[in-house]
Order: sequence, then structure tokens, then C-alpha cells
Amino acid sequence: MSHTSTEVASDILVNFGGFVPLSTVDWRGRSVCTVFFRGCPVRCWYCQNKEIQTGTDERRADSILAMIQDAQLLISGVVFSGGEATMQRDALVYIAKESKKMGLLTGLHTNGLYPETIDLLIQNKCIDHIALDIKARWENYSNRLGLDCVTEVKRSLSLCQNAMAQGNLLEFEVVITLFRGYDDELSSIIRDVRESVSLILQQGVVPELSAFSEEELMDIADRMKRTVRIRTREGGEIVYEGNRNRRTTGKW
Repeated sequence: MSHTSTEVASDILVNFGGFVPLSTVDWRGRSVCTVFFRGCPVRCWYCQNKEIQTGTDERRADSILAMIQDAQLLISGVVFSGGEATMQRDALVYIAKESKKMGLLTGLHTNGLYPETIDLLIQNKCIDHIALDIKARWENYSNRLGLDCVTEVKRSLSLCQNAMAQGNLLEFEVVITLFRGYDDELSSIIRDVRESVSLILQQGVVPELSAFSEEELMDIADRMKRTVRIRTREGGEIVYEGNRNRRTTGKW
């Protein structure tokens, strides 16, 4: 969904996917509300939000802002998720700007396929936290997702890393969801992820495969020789520094 720059705010529509007024799992250490944008160009087989990958439920952007405002007393920020929120560039940027005016921090969960939207959010100083989901080694991206999108995801990664280094992005993290049989791709994926970036190894959970345990994810992390965060349904989130060293528990 796109809009010309001449359209006024009241004309901006959101293909709406849902709203959670209070979440403690979508942004580490913060109570936030979460806005889900409907629609996504990829069809990840493990997606937890398949019901909003497609379909239409158009709402005025100001009605979404009213939801955020109603939740404001209980939250310190708002997270934009999906689907893929960056598909709806003008609506996302408008809502992010208005959320900042409310005094809220803003976060984004994204697959990185729309770097121009990410760039616009950063340029407008209306995004504080970005979690980028990297889904495969670059060589396998097009086949895995069914889209020729490697250039776009690489650009999103570069934009976010540079913005954080320059102080224009408060927090940036790369999330890699691991499934059995695909962990050998990890060393290739992380080559372009700077040491200063938080790297999260997330337990992939689907009925068809046995999920990695926390201990197994630690074994995988040991090969990387860098601090990572490990997320599992059983143990929540921990900071893991390698070789079973200090572990700091957290919530996911």
C-alpha cells in the first residue's frame, strides 16, 4: 500500500493485522503495545502469524493511533510487527512519528525486504529499535524464500548497522531462527553481522521437527566464539558468552 506525499494524514490507511495493548515479550526489558500490519511477501513455513500474511482489513491510521494512546499508561513503547510492517511505508512512518510525539519509544520487527522504508524511518528519527530476521545464508536466500531479495536484505542490514554505529539507532539486533538440518548455515550468515550487534539464536518450533534444546543451542553458539542471546520456549532468553560461562536469564 503506498500513498503520495500530498495525501493528508486522515487519508492514510493501514492494512491492519491486530493489536496487543500490553506485551512484555516483544521488546526485551520493556512493556509495549504491539501493532501488527497485515500482508507479507514471503511465506515462511514456520511463521507464527500465517493468518495475517494475506487478506485485507483497512483501517484509518488515526484509529490505530487511538489504540496506542489508550494503552499509553501501561507502556513505554510500541512495536510494529506483522506480516511485514515495512510493506506499508507511509502508514508505518506516520504512525511511528506520531507515537514518538506521544513520548513512546518505537520498535520494528522486520524481514528486511523493504530497505527504503527502514532508511526513511531512520532518516526521520522515528525508530529506536530494529530486530532484523535473517532467514538463510545469502546463497540460499532466493530459493528458500522464493524471491530475489538478497540485495534488499543486505542493504537493510547495512543501513541498521551503520545507523547504530553513528548513533542514529538506539538498538539493533539480528535474529536467526534455527531448525535441525540448517544450523550449518550459521557461520556463513554471521560473517556480515558486526560484533557490536546483538545476535539472537532463536529456537525454531514446528510440529514436523524436534526443536533444538537450550544446551544444543549453546553447543552451536560455542562454534561462533562470540556472545549471543539464546531464546527457547522452555528457558526464555539468556545471554551466553561461550563454553558454559556466565548466563544471564531474561524473559522472552
